[in-house]
Amino acid sequence: MAERLATTRKAPLARKVLLGLTALFIVVLGGIAVWTTTCPCNQMPGFMLLGDVQKAPVTDWSLVNDIPLCQIQIYAGPMPHAVNLNCMATPEGGLFLSCGNCEHKFWGRHVQDGAHGRLRLNGKVYPVVFTRVKDEAVLDRAWAARVKKLQVYGEARYNPTPPPDAKRPKEWGTFQLRSAVD
Repeated sequence: MAERLATTRKAPLARKVLLGLTALFIVVLGGIAVWTTTCPCNQMPGFMLLGDVQKAPVTDWSLVNDIPLCQIQIYAGPMPHAVNLNCMATPEGGLFLSCGNCEHKFWGRHVQDGAHGRLRLNGKVYPVVFTRVKDEAVLDRAWAARVKKLQVYGEARYNPTPPPDAKRPKEWGTFQLRSAVD
């Protein structure tokens, strides 16, 4: 009789534990779903950029100058990694991402020349190819485009507005992006 009573008491406990684990699993899964669809958020990276994937190639990226930050997705090993970044277009329509101390940033260490990724702007996702810029003249043009854009968007917590005549810091790097759609 005592064994039967003990078995009867264990069954409700096992059900409660199973229900608790199931609820925890649902909450975690829901949190991951929300994080995946809404981030990157401020300084928190995201996973995969979702949105309306654009099939036509883009040759003039001037539209990025009307958007405070771009969202990019790179691949760090087999996993996607998405972040918010400064992006800017030169007067010629070239697209650049700014990066202070790129080698110290997770995404900067993992993106290689010729790497494919994604760029999200206003819910639209553009397949892109990354190229690290090393040419001083191109770096200066990208820096000038950055300074000009930041004069419009003003001071931000992690993105101070440089003076209009600011010189490009030596540790500042940039990537040029081009459309990966042919």
